[in-house]
Amino acid sequence: MIKTLQYIWASMRPRQWIKNIFVLAALVFDRQLISLDSLWITLVATLLFCLASSLVYLINDLVDIESDRQHPTKKHRPLPAGKLSKQAAITAAAILALLTLPTAYLVDFGLGLTVTLYLVLMLAYSFWLKHYPLLDVMIIAAGFVLRVTAGVIIIQTQQFSPWLFVSTVFLALFIGLGKRRAEIELLETDASAHRRVLDGYTLELLDQLLTIVLSTTLMTYCLYTFSAAIRPGSYYMMLTIPFVIYGLFRYLYLVRIKQFGGAPEEIVLTDRPMQTAIGLWGLTVLVIIYLL
Repeated sequence: MIKTLQYIWASMRPRQWIKNIFVLAALVFDRQLISLDSLWITLVATLLFCLASSLVYLINDLVDIESDRQHPTKKHRPLPAGKLSKQAAITAAAILALLTLPTAYLVDFGLGLTVTLYLVLMLAYSFWLKHYPLLDVMIIAAGFVLRVTAGVIIIQTQQFSPWLFVSTVFLALFIGLGKRRAEIELLETDASAHRRVLDGYTLELLDQLLTIVLSTTLMTYCLYTFSAAIRPGSYYMMLTIPFVIYGLFRYLYLVRIKQFGGAPEEIVLTDRPMQTAIGLWGLTVLVIIYLL
């Protein structure tokens, strides 16, 4: 029983919960981080998105169990490795669904709708949309936008910049395209056997798309900093631009030169230069918003 719970926990992929930090964006940028009520309810929303994403991961593993067995790293996951039974995974997924959705609606109706839309979109991705080139990474980007939207809804902010939404879209596209590129390089001729959509991509196309999306990510973030005057005539947020530039360049370097990117969360959790850039960016943002 304990082993089964450990394998369910591993299949929930808690290391990927770092993606749900996007729920906190509205709390920070709307200057409500020091409000205990707003902080508490946003943390609850973040936890609910962690559970919702784990539900999606379990279902995705069930759907892709055969193709994952052909993957050099995914074959070690509990389900494709045969360590976790399908019945146990289905039971865990059902429990997560019964826990997540009703709780989200009890906390806030708008949050409940956002979590529901996220689950519907991600499940449509798992069963169908992931087989369509370009659309697959756009759906992934939509998932990040819904995370940010949940944070905006839960604290009822009216001041969250639309440029941050747009920048989130392009950042998610940048990460998603980098992941596709890493998968093609890792799997080589077996790429389509694991993920059918990879037949619709080439390294040349992905490199071109990465260049375009990197440029638009930087441009939209810069436009946000120009419009994010904490006080009239102040443009301190522009000081965060160098950290964003380095972070994006570092990610592209890791994808192209080091052939990382298949698991973007691992880059954030293990790459010291990336952690430094994110940490300095976050610290600068906090100082500008809350102290200047």
